[in-house]
Amino acid sequence: MEEKLLSVSSAWKKANYPLVFTGAGMSAESGVPTFRGKDGLWDRFDVEKAAYLQSFLEDPGPFWKMARELVLKKEVNPHQGHRALARLEEEGYLQGIITQNIDGLHQKAGSKEVYELHGSLDKLDCLDCQKKYTWEEISPDVEKGEVNCECGSRKVKPRIVFFGENLPREELDRAFFAAEQCDFLIVVGSSLEVYPAASIPQIAWQRGARMALINTEQGFFPEMFDWVFLDSAERVLVELEKKILGGDQK
Repeated sequence: MEEKLLSVSSAWKKANYPLVFTGAGMSAESGVPTFRGKDGLWDRFDVEKAAYLQSFLEDPGPFWKMARELVLKKEVNPHQGHRALARLEEEGYLQGIITQNIDGLHQKAGSKEVYELHGSLDKLDCLDCQKKYTWEEISPDVEKGEVNCECGSRKVKPRIVFFGENLPREELDRAFFAAEQCDFLIVVGSSLEVYPAASIPQIAWQRGARMALINTEQGFFPEMFDWVFLDSAERVLVELEKKILGGDQK
């Protein structure tokens, strides 16, 4: 592994436009439940009732029952892998993070340039009266399994992308543009199953970027990757940070 770490860190340091692409596996080590895979939320909840926009509009209850597992999100903290990426950005070794995650842990760790492809749980809107809420404000209601607006509406929707919704166009365009400039990309904690987000690493690969994967499983498109770490995201990212920053870690 040491030789591989040295090779990846060397390529990273030489890159002109390095990016990181993260999925649910990045946050799993912080205690955020994943959606897919063993013991994922989709194994325990009916995805059609809990995660489709039309179902939410008809009955938000199943979504909020699932969301009770995310209610402790603000008590979940970034792990050292998140913080390693924030330090690498601060030192000029990272242009940005493109993420499928909705938990805000990259920002909490200090990362500035974060492309949230699937939105964020941090803010919510009443679809009837347009009143805005924060996650902290509605957390007590989430624990009860039902969220109601002051106007009486049950349609208080977090700014996340449900199935049946398009990804935010501006954020997606920014991510596509970044991928086209990218000459070095690390994919962390994603099996690259979900589109259109999964097409972003493919764009970087087609443009000739060097590619590394950090994941507990091989995932899709193994031919894209020059290096594969079937290991802990936190452990590998911390080791890469040490190799890149040397004794300058803060």
